This record gives sequence, C-alpha cells and structure tokens, in this order.
Amino acid sequence: MKKVKTRVVEFISYFFILLFCYASISKIMDFENFQIQISESPLLSAYAGFLPFAIVVLELIIAGLLCYRKTRNVGMIGSFILMLIFTGYIFYIIQTSENLPCSCGGILEKMSWNQHLIFNIGCVLLAAIALAMNIKYSRPVK
Repeated sequence: MKKVKTRVVEFISYFFILLFCYASISKIMDFENFQIQISESPLLSAYAGFLPFAIVVLELIIAGLLCYRKTRNVGMIGSFILMLIFTGYIFYIIQTSENLPCSCGGILEKMSWNQHLIFNIGCVLLAAIALAMNIKYSRPVK
C-alpha cells in the first residue's frame, strides 16, 4: 500500500511540474502581454513591475523542488500555497470585476473564470492530498 501511495505522490508531483513549467514558459513567451494583464488587475496593478517576474521564478523554483524526493515536501507546500493564492485571486476577480483578461497563459488562458476556479480548487485539493501522503509516508519507521 505504501508503494501505491508513493506513486500517487509522484504522479501529482509530475502533474504540478508540468503545470508550473507550462504556465511559466507560456508567460515568458508572451511576457509583455503578461505584464500588461497584471497591470490591468485592480488588485495587482500596484505590483505590476515586480509580480510578473516573481510569479514566473516562483513557478519554476517550485517545479524544481518537486523533481527531487528530498525537496518534494517543500515543493508540495509551495504548490499548495501558490495554488491557494491563485484560487483566492480568481475568486476575488469573479466577485468584484468583469471582463478582465486571464494572465495565466497558454491553454489555461482559454478557460472562463469559473472554469479556472474549479480547476484551481482541484489543484489545491491534489496538492493537499499529495502533501498529506508524502508527509505520512516519507518519515522513517521507528
């Protein structure tokens, strides 16, 4: 059973590695547009000079942490927190704004805000499940 749960954690880690690498590369490929979209956000416009760089770097760092067993817990915590922040932001946008462009990039940019919220909630749950499993099964047996 431990091997199955370890594989589940690995699969979820690979999912987040793919997601964060894809999202960051999409943002880098159209970085100017990403910066403009951040600057158009009522919540993020004050941080438009710094935030686009920080998001891309953070996504790549978390993806890197998820690649190695020794740093996977930190990567999962980072994934959980980052996805929680993104989910909270999307919820805020849905409640307060209309017709704002999504600054996610790639395929994710094609989702509606509600679809994106559901996707992100699923990602938060996946990260929580993987983190709980990894913490439980990565401890040495006494």
